[in-house]
Amino acid sequence: MSTHTPRSFPHTGHVYDVAVVGAGLAGSELAHHLAQKGLDVLLVTQSLDSVGNLFHPTVDTTFPASSLMQLSLEKSLPDRSLWVFHRNVKQTLELAPGIHLLQSCVTALHKAEVFHLSTWEGPERLARKVVLAVGSFLDAQLTIGNITEESGRLSEIAYSFLHQDLLGQGFEFSTATQQAPETGEAVPYSVRFQALKQTELEGFQLKRIPDLYALGRCTEGEHTYQSVVQDALRLAEVLS
Repeated sequence: MSTHTPRSFPHTGHVYDVAVVGAGLAGSELAHHLAQKGLDVLLVTQSLDSVGNLFHPTVDTTFPASSLMQLSLEKSLPDRSLWVFHRNVKQTLELAPGIHLLQSCVTALHKAEVFHLSTWEGPERLARKVVLAVGSFLDAQLTIGNITEESGRLSEIAYSFLHQDLLGQGFEFSTATQQAPETGEAVPYSVRFQALKQTELEGFQLKRIPDLYALGRCTEGEHTYQSVVQDALRLAEVLS
């Protein structure tokens, strides 16, 4: 844990306490709680327009009390609009002094003295610990009607390069499927993606590489919106 006043330092060469890859429910909740505990956090998302996004156009659920997600949901009432929910989550994260919210795509990672995260854009990001919270985006194939494309959610590209890098480091995966049913104006679609096998994990820790963790739908097993947020709160205690 850093001893400095929590801030984000986006300059080249800065070493974050924790890098969280993926800003869905799990990654956003985790980053928020780590920053509240005084850690310097890098939160990476492919698109700032997809922070906190779900498969559905409305947020038809509840979350653990006092969580970032529940507070953001309460602000989006009465219609539970996904757009309003996303806006509230994103605004809270952007205002958090301990978080650098970065729009980028992590393609590979390796551990030396610290973690080096490669990106599509070129510059490496450095962190002492890394959490993979990439949901349904590892080598994802989205099918809508007769069309299949490389997406982890509607109009959001897959993390194929990161999946290949993890395979090359020996990690084992199983295939999972996520369904998005037709709701109102939203068309139904399905996503097939790769999830880290439970045999790769000890709790949240990935056993092959020290200080590398995984959280949420990118791990094998049954997950709900509520459970991934609860797991994020639990992992925040482990990392702080």
